[in-house]
Amino acid sequence: MKRLSCAVAIAAATLATAAGAQTTTDAPTTAPPPAISVSGSAAIVSDYRFRGVSQSDRQMAVQAGLTITHDSGLYVGTWASNLAGWGTFGGANMELDLIGGFKTALASNATLDVGLTWYMYPGGAPKTDFAEPYVRLTGTTGPATLTAGVAYAPRQQAIGKWYANGAEAAAGTYSRPGAKADNLYLWGDGAVAIAGTPITAKAHIGHSRGQDGLGPNATAVSPTGRYWDWSLGADIAVRRLTLGLAYVGTDISNRDAAYLRPSFSKGQDGTGNIAGGTLLATLTAAF
Repeated sequence: MKRLSCAVAIAAATLATAAGAQTTTDAPTTAPPPAISVSGSAAIVSDYRFRGVSQSDRQMAVQAGLTITHDSGLYVGTWASNLAGWGTFGGANMELDLIGGFKTALASNATLDVGLTWYMYPGGAPKTDFAEPYVRLTGTTGPATLTAGVAYAPRQQAIGKWYANGAEAAAGTYSRPGAKADNLYLWGDGAVAIAGTPITAKAHIGHSRGQDGLGPNATAVSPTGRYWDWSLGADIAVRRLTLGLAYVGTDISNRDAAYLRPSFSKGQDGTGNIAGGTLLATLTAAF
């Protein structure tokens, strides 16, 4: 009887072990997320506005970007757009940005992003490229996302005031060659997702202070020295496509904007305001 009981106990233990092994074998395994991820986008915009000022002479532009991110928070990326201005005169008709930085979570709903953008104008004058470090703090609460940022471009020739007036810029005649300047940009963004819809309402305000004029080959980050820019609009997202509509404007006067016009291929007739308010349409595909 004891031998039978022992046999039964051994058999039961063997079956239990086999069942456990089978369960372990059949259980689905979850692969860890990749250490490196790649994301990007391509867009068509009705006007390329950089801090409220047109870089495409109020014409359509095609843009694209790519970012490679490591799970440590480090990332590198690039972004490009065609231009019609800031280099129309014997220079580049393209902007190419190189970006690198580090993003980390401060809390479950707050992120700090620190990095640097290197603005390049391939084929343009040799002193048009410039660097600009930045810091962004983003927080979410419910459907709202808020971002505050600061970007500071230290003193460098590319953003110095090389031209005394627009006529000099058009002729490529420098009255202050080698001049250097710095620039500080402060901004805030807000976005609110509207529940039950694919719509996100968005708003932006920014203030530039520093560079007061056009640099070599008419590059600029704050072409009139000090001004405000803003936008108000909405995005409609359907899968990987996003349609954006926004009103963009600045407080740059027509008189101040006249200084910028000769640096644009279609602005030499003295008409139009490349810093005036406009309705901006954007179609973006993410991948």
